[in-house]
Amino acid sequence: MTKHNSTHTPEQSLGTAAEKPVVVSRKAAPSLGYELAMLGLKIAVVIGALVALFSFVFGLYRVNDATMEPVFLNGDLVMYYRLDRRCYAGEVVVLPYEGSLTSARVIAVAGDEVDIDTQGLKVNGSYQQEQRISGETTQVADGVTFPLTVPDGCLFLLGDNRTEAVDSRIYGCVSSDDINGKVIGQFRRRGF
Repeated sequence: MTKHNSTHTPEQSLGTAAEKPVVVSRKAAPSLGYELAMLGLKIAVVIGALVALFSFVFGLYRVNDATMEPVFLNGDLVMYYRLDRRCYAGEVVVLPYEGSLTSARVIAVAGDEVDIDTQGLKVNGSYQQEQRISGETTQVADGVTFPLTVPDGCLFLLGDNRTEAVDSRIYGCVSSDDINGKVIGQFRRRGF
C-alpha cells in the first residue's frame, strides 16, 4: 500500500480555490441629468426625422377651396407624396396656385386630346363617364380653347366640383414638374 503525504486530493484543492470570495465591481448608475439628456437627444432625433420626412418625402395641406368637393371638403387635411411625379388619369395631385396649394384630378396626360362640348368631357374621342363629380363639365369664359392636345411632360387637370373649380380649363395644362405631389391620404377635420 502506498501512503499519500498530502491530506488533500487535487479535486479538493480546486474546491478550496472556488470557495474564495469573488469581488464584482459594479458600475455606478447614470445620473438623472445624464438620463434626461439622453431622452432629450432621442426626442430631438425623432423630431428631426419627422421634419425631414415631411419636408422632402411627404407633404400636408389644409383644403381651403371647393375645387374637389365632395371628395375633399373645406378644412380637410390632405397628405401627398412628393417623390413620384409620374401621374395617371384619375389620380389627384397637389399643386401651387396663386400663392397657396390646391388639388385637382388628372384627366389627361401627355399626348391625350381633351375636348369639352355641350355633351360633356371627351378624352381621345370618348365621352367620359365620371362618378365623383359635382356639376356639369363646361368650358370657362376666357379659358383655354378646345380641343387641345396635352403637351409632353404636362397634365390636364380638373376639379371634381366643376362649377366652382379653378383648373386646367382656366390655367391650361400643367407641367408634371410643377406639381407638389400625388395625394395618398385624407383626414376629415371639422370645427378648426
